[in-house]
Amino acid sequence: MAQELPPAIQLMQVMFGFAASRALGVAAELGIADLLKDGPKSAGELSRRTNTHERSLYRVLRACASVGVFSEDDDTRFRLTPLAEPLLSDVPGSLRPFVTLMTNDFQYQTWAELLYSVQTGEPAFDKVFGTSSFDYFWRNEKAGKVFNDAMSSNSAFSSAAVLEAYDFSGISTLVDVGGGHGFLLASILNKYPKLRGILYDMPAIVEAAEDLLTSHGVADRCERVGGNFFGLVPAGADAYVMKHIIHDWNDEQSLTILKNCREAMNPNGKVLVVEMVLPEGNESSFGKFLDLQMLLYLRGCERTEAEYHQLFDQAGLELTRTLPTTSPFSIIEGIRK
Repeated sequence: MAQELPPAIQLMQVMFGFAASRALGVAAELGIADLLKDGPKSAGELSRRTNTHERSLYRVLRACASVGVFSEDDDTRFRLTPLAEPLLSDVPGSLRPFVTLMTNDFQYQTWAELLYSVQTGEPAFDKVFGTSSFDYFWRNEKAGKVFNDAMSSNSAFSSAAVLEAYDFSGISTLVDVGGGHGFLLASILNKYPKLRGILYDMPAIVEAAEDLLTSHGVADRCERVGGNFFGLVPAGADAYVMKHIIHDWNDEQSLTILKNCREAMNPNGKVLVVEMVLPEGNESSFGKFLDLQMLLYLRGCERTEAEYHQLFDQAGLELTRTLPTTSPFSIIEGIRK
C-alpha cells in the first residue's frame, strides 16, 4: 500500500521513523507484550498494571498498532501480533533487551549528532558524552546493564542461527575471540561434546564467564584465557570464531586481529567471522542502518562481501565461502593462503 501513496507521504512516513522506534521502546520498557501474553487487555487495565496515564498509553499503543506491533480490536483492547511476540521476555532470542538499548535516551542524543560524524568521520558518541562508548558502558552501571542485557539477547538470537548454519564437527579446538561471557562457545560445545573450547577476551570478562559456562555444563571443556586480541590470540587451534567483533573496528585494526588469528591457527585452520554482510546497490538492509550506528559509536563499519574478500586477502587469508543464516548475520569462512 505504501507504494500507492504519493512520494511526499511516503517520505513523511520515513521521516517519522524515529517516532515509531521510540513508541516501540516505551512499550518494551513497560513490558506490554508480557502483559498481553494471556490475552487482550484494554489501555485502562494496562495503564493500571504499568502505573501510566491511561489516555497517553493508549495513544502510544495505537501508534504501535498502526505499524503492526500489537493490534487494537473493536472493543479498544490490544492483543499480541507476530511483530509483537519477539518483545516477550521469555521467548528464545527475545528482542526486548535489544529494543530497549536501541531506543534508549543515549541513542537519541547520539543520533542527533549524526551530521558531526558525517563531517568529521569521528564517533559522535565521544563528542556527546566525553568518552568512548566502551568506557561509558563499563563505568555507567545503569547504561552498562542495558547494553549487556541487549548483547546477551542478541547473542542468543544469533548463536542459534550460527549453530544451524555451520558444521563444527571437524574441529577439535575452537577459540572464541572476543567471546564475552561465552554464550556462543557454550552453545557450540553443548552440541559438539568432543569439541574443546578456549574463551578469549579481556581478563575481567572471561573471569566473569564461569557461571555461564558451568550452567551450560561445559566448563570442564572450556579454557578461559584473558588477553588483548590486538596483541596475540591463543595458538594452535583448528578454528577461530569472532562474532560481532570485526565490525567494531576500522580496516587497520581488523587486519591486526585477522592476522593474529592467521598466525596462531593450525596450518589447516579456519577463521570464522560472524557479521552482517551488506548487499550491494539499493537493496534494503537493516545492516545499512546498523552501519550508521557503528559510525556514531565506534570506528568500525558493516561491510559488503567484496570488502570482506579484500580484508581477508590483505590479512593473508582466502575467503572460502559466505554462509547466510536464519538471522541477519552470515558466517564468513577463511583459510590461510
